[in-house]
Amino acid sequence: MLGLGIGGFFDGIVLHQILQWHHMVSTRNPPDTLADLRLNTVADGLFHAAAWIVTVVGIVLLARANGEARSRGGGRRLLGGILIGWGLFNLLDGVVDHHLLNLHHVRPGPNELLYDVGFLAWGAVMLVVGSALIRRREVEREVEPG
Repeated sequence: MLGLGIGGFFDGIVLHQILQWHHMVSTRNPPDTLADLRLNTVADGLFHAAAWIVTVVGIVLLARANGEARSRGGGRRLLGGILIGWGLFNLLDGVVDHHLLNLHHVRPGPNELLYDVGFLAWGAVMLVVGSALIRRREVEREVEPG
């Protein structure tokens, strides 16, 4: 959950606001007029609110982990979980919003598909690395004495 929220915030802050490559519904409603820019800004705000809620849920789950993060390899497990969540965010956003619903693209215009595929690849890499970190933690736990 924490990774999903962090992935959402990164996407919204970096791609929507700083780089301004796209907004939440910019393919269907390009922000060419003030009314469409307002619509995209509200959609981005709703997206950020949802990312905030998911992040808070992730923090609550982390707080309830009973010290797991402080155990041997716990930090690696936490990082793995965050990467899995962030990777899932990228894959879901990329497949659903970019391709199925065609709401927006990572960077519209020339090489649009390349940016969208790169976004999916980045998500897949985070998912694989996060999974490997958690698997490594589980293997370490199995061989721990006691």
